[in-house]
Amino acid sequence: MGNTVNYVNPNTDQTVRIFDAFYQYEQVVPVAEYDAVNSYFQSQFGTTVAAGNFTVTLFRIASQSNIPVMTLLNQLQVQGQPELNLTLAYYLNGLRSKATLLGVNASVTPNYYVARNVRN
Repeated sequence: MGNTVNYVNPNTDQTVRIFDAFYQYEQVVPVAEYDAVNSYFQSQFGTTVAAGNFTVTLFRIASQSNIPVMTLLNQLQVQGQPELNLTLAYYLNGLRSKATLLGVNASVTPNYYVARNVRN
């Protein structure tokens, strides 16, 4: 095989290690999938930091929900910005504590008897 830019060297690692130190999450993913997800989020959010954070989050969602990341990405790509925000909030709420849900406008009102036993 001749020299070409498109030739993949099988002796090199074709993966990316992603991690989130706050949530102590780490995963090794294929570089092609990482690039596709990251470039999509860069086109949507415009900043490298936001794109990187959402990229790691989408891989985390895919891992915990057992849905391939490319399936999730295809689902996001057909949505407009408002639907994208709702879909990401839905998946992120599955990962978060129920006390800190995203996109919920109604505040949680505790039971009267429980609330009065809580000290400030």
